[in-house]
Amino acid sequence: MINNKHISSIASGVALGTAGVLMMGALSGCEQKQEQAQNKFLVIEQQPNGKYVVVEEMPTEGPSRAIIREKDADGRTTERFMNEAEMKALAEQEYQKVQNGSSETLQENGGSAGMGLAGTILAVAAGSLLGNMIGNSLMKNKSFARNSSSANRSAYSRSAASRSKSSSSRKSFFGGSSRSSSSRSSGGFFGG
Repeated sequence: MINNKHISSIASGVALGTAGVLMMGALSGCEQKQEQAQNKFLVIEQQPNGKYVVVEEMPTEGPSRAIIREKDADGRTTERFMNEAEMKALAEQEYQKVQNGSSETLQENGGSAGMGLAGTILAVAAGSLLGNMIGNSLMKNKSFARNSSSANRSAYSRSAASRSKSSSSRKSFFGGSSRSSSSRSSGGFFGG
């Protein structure tokens, strides 16, 4: 025979388990929202060799868009606006080339001197234009990732790369460097 004490402990366990599952669901929902690719505002500049590089990149709340700086026949710099639909169309064309292996984004040292406009846009904004799954799968390709980083010369890109490298070092609660347990600790909880 089961007494009330056992039933209440089972009910408590079920309640705690349910609360845990709900909390995990809420946290994973937040995590998925953070993983969404952020739209970008880009300034893409044509190089003397005719290739393009990103010279400015900023996250934006609105749709992705770009300003394309090119030299005309007289050597004057002209700027034109490219909206998200135009960027997406170019990125999709270049992604098709990635699928059949003919994209310059996959070539060894393809982005060192810049790339074509479509390759540059795909390399820098694949996730925001074509979705995270495509962006993540492209970044797993070492040649694509290398070309993507070399085609993006913006301060934002360099800053984001240095933040991701520095975030891997351990920090104490208030931002100071943590010390190994074998060395003498002088700050502990407050990071001193």
